Amino acid sequence: MPTVSNRGEIMPASPIRRLVPLANKAAARGLKVYRLNIGQPDLPTPPQAFEALRNIDRKVLEYSPSEGLRSLRMKLCEYYHRFNIDVNIDDIIVTSGGSEAVLFAFMACLDPGDEIIVPEPAYANYMAFAISAGAKIVTIPSSIDNGFALPPVEEFEKLITPRTKGILICNPNNPTGYLYSMKEMLQIRDLVMKYDLFLFSDEVYREFCYTGAPYISAFHLPDIEQQVVLIDSVSKRYNECGIRIGALITKNEQLRRNVMKFCQARLSPPLIGQIVAEASIDASPEYMLSTYTEYVERRNFLIDGINRIPGCYSPIPMGAFYTVARLPVDDADRFCEWCLNEFEYEGQTIFMAPASGFYTTPGNGRDQVRMAYVLCKEDLARALDVLAHALTAYPGYTLRDTLAQTAKND
Repeated sequence: MPTVSNRGEIMPASPIRRLVPLANKAAARGLKVYRLNIGQPDLPTPPQAFEALRNIDRKVLEYSPSEGLRSLRMKLCEYYHRFNIDVNIDDIIVTSGGSEAVLFAFMACLDPGDEIIVPEPAYANYMAFAISAGAKIVTIPSSIDNGFALPPVEEFEKLITPRTKGILICNPNNPTGYLYSMKEMLQIRDLVMKYDLFLFSDEVYREFCYTGAPYISAFHLPDIEQQVVLIDSVSKRYNECGIRIGALITKNEQLRRNVMKFCQARLSPPLIGQIVAEASIDASPEYMLSTYTEYVERRNFLIDGINRIPGCYSPIPMGAFYTVARLPVDDADRFCEWCLNEFEYEGQTIFMAPASGFYTTPGNGRDQVRMAYVLCKEDLARALDVLAHALTAYPGYTLRDTLAQTAKND
């Protein structure tokens, strides 16, 4: 029997989707499963999207240009200009979701053995795409104890070798919700300039910044525009993950030529998705504000609830709609599986993503989970109640002896 590829064997399983079969079995047993594992919003898609979908007037659903529909790229230019991101239609290549944009960026910029520095915890698929390109992710740890702030720039510099080709950031961050400051962004800019690196900047969650400070894009940083590769997607801001439309934006003409070879090999991004995405850019300010306000309320509710459970801690995320929380458990992977396999409370259980899958450093994130606040506050309240009961029932609950001793002393 032929052997499968080593590349496939070392490809990491998604921490977001790995436990889906267990969640489905729990639901089949009749349990209500609160799915906080994945960034699938429950908010409505803009009405403009459905209007465009209902009124498609074509006799043939044809290939689109490999770089994407011109009308969509023009509309995206208008969108980026709202954020003072100065790009033109030729800078934008439409992709099949933000994930394809990351993959094509890596394939077009990196050779086998090249290295990319990424703060961890990080979106797990970055590692998978790097493996696909034959490249290596070199992680620099951030800590839950200081809210996952960017490590000192000196720590980045220690990791730079002759094989280093780029730095990758996600801003606002998935999975932590951290939002990089202008000072941090300028420090990264200085490294990119000093060592002649690419700056891959995943900015999918730019609409969801909760500090009140101006949003900082990699394209706002002076003197490195030829080195910036911006990754984007319409999935989250318009609540339309299923249409699979993203974008790769760069002013580097040589890089765009490389990316286009991969785009042509996959023929075209989804036609229907592009039509829907183009219409969605006309979503009203009221729609965008209501979505933003809802996430702020959910964030506040979830973080307050987590931090009220004995032994649990989550910093306040300043962007996106995720948080990484520390739980009083011996092994979060085991705990998350146990919740789906063996636990229920009043016919309910909870589905979270073990945070270890967002780290590459062995042992990191062992007592952490990523939670997405994509459910309504009523469901979040029930999920928190289930979590509190699950923790005290879990055999590996690390506070049990401490609480027992405290009760004895009292």
